[in-house]
Amino acid sequence: MRNRLRKISQPLELIKTEFLLGLCLCLAILIIIPPATKGFASEKDLGLSSDRPSFVEIAKKINPAVVNISTEKMVKGSDNVFRHYFGPGGPSPRDFFGDDFFDRFFGEQPEKEHKEKSLGSGFIISRDGYILTNNHVVEGADKIKIRLGNEKEYVGKIIGKDEKTDVAVIKVDTKENLPFVTLGDSDLLEVGEWVMAIGNPFGLEHTVTVGVVSAKGRVIGAGPYDNFIQTDASINPGNSGGPLVNTKGEVIGINTAIVAQANGIGFAIPSNMAKEILPQLKEKGRVIRGWLGVMVQKVTPELAQSFGLAEGRGALVAQVQESSPAAKAGIKKGDIIVKFDGKEIKEMDELPRMVAGTPIGKNVGIVIFREGKEITVTLTIGEMPEGEKEVNLSKKTENNLGLTVKNITPELANQLGLAEKEGVLVISIEPGGPAEDVGIMKGDIIKEVNRKPVKNVREYSEAIGKVKPGENILFFIKRGDDSLYVVLNAVKK
Repeated sequence: MRNRLRKISQPLELIKTEFLLGLCLCLAILIIIPPATKGFASEKDLGLSSDRPSFVEIAKKINPAVVNISTEKMVKGSDNVFRHYFGPGGPSPRDFFGDDFFDRFFGEQPEKEHKEKSLGSGFIISRDGYILTNNHVVEGADKIKIRLGNEKEYVGKIIGKDEKTDVAVIKVDTKENLPFVTLGDSDLLEVGEWVMAIGNPFGLEHTVTVGVVSAKGRVIGAGPYDNFIQTDASINPGNSGGPLVNTKGEVIGINTAIVAQANGIGFAIPSNMAKEILPQLKEKGRVIRGWLGVMVQKVTPELAQSFGLAEGRGALVAQVQESSPAAKAGIKKGDIIVKFDGKEIKEMDELPRMVAGTPIGKNVGIVIFREGKEITVTLTIGEMPEGEKEVNLSKKTENNLGLTVKNITPELANQLGLAEKEGVLVISIEPGGPAEDVGIMKGDIIKEVNRKPVKNVREYSEAIGKVKPGENILFFIKRGDDSLYVVLNAVKK
């Protein structure tokens, strides 16, 4: 029995020895070679290392300076007895009852004044009570009430506002030292960086949401100076005017807009844009901008080819205003501005922002592409007149082109109220045709075909007749007070 036990114990000792040797070997390998981290980000990589504040600390730091803004204004309109039962965003009383019923019983109500209330957000930027928010939050307000997180309330006064960037500055009068935030450098933001949005969505005060920067430089059609930060940090109605904060606890954006049909898509005005106009808003109440006096549009690959440009870049001049700085410098319709004050123009949207931020009276050099070569002109930046703006235009029988045209006669011009007394009028567009695809509309006046003026249908037809199937046709179109170029492909018959 003893021998049998001994025989059994010998392999167990051997196994124990091998196990210990193997364990020591594994520990040695782990010490010498760090574990593979491919596909995983360390705490430091995520920007959440100990030398940066956590989201909890950011919220504690910023929340006291975030304010709830409630406004009141008197508006005229029929006294809608159902307005308290149909909330914003829901069906209207007309939708609910139907047109016939609503018009019969409520359609002739006299117009009365009634209070319209709204909610938004903002944030304090100085101890003495200056607050940044969106212009649309306080636009037309008769009364502005500011409430802090500690439940203290103040009366707000509009100091300055700018409709074009949707930024407004309001102020509260107080002898207290108010909590305030620091405006960071939005140009340093990177896509994928963590951000926090704070505001009052749906009246739920001091709501905090977290996400990342989804994109920069977004153009969403909100105005001529679009340059939005896109984020997936949840932004909802009532968040407007609230801060977008980076992981350093700096405000790098003003929450402004959402895409109603999509979740996780919100937009904020970059802090640097607000900082650029803030001094003027505080001192003058409005923003004075530089002015060229041109209407410009995007240079598509098709337009670039039509004008002999190697690639789609710059801003195509569709119209030059009389007596404007551009007109005095000799800039013409059809020129493509490729450089402004030493800076390349890669996208059309960059030019209006550059011009607007240029000091009035400054002499700048502008490089234009004309007739296959670059020309440099010098002009003096003017002051944008009230109500004016550097306009961005988007390209929004001859039946193989999908349109029908007609001569403009004096009688037709009077009948339609047209300023033009001669020319070629588009009277119909084929649904789904080439003309509709490139944005040509009924009522457009075709002024040029392939850069040749056309005064009547005969000249128009001759110009179209010279185009071979499959070639591009460059149209210059007058649409109301605007002008634009459109490229249409001559479809093979």
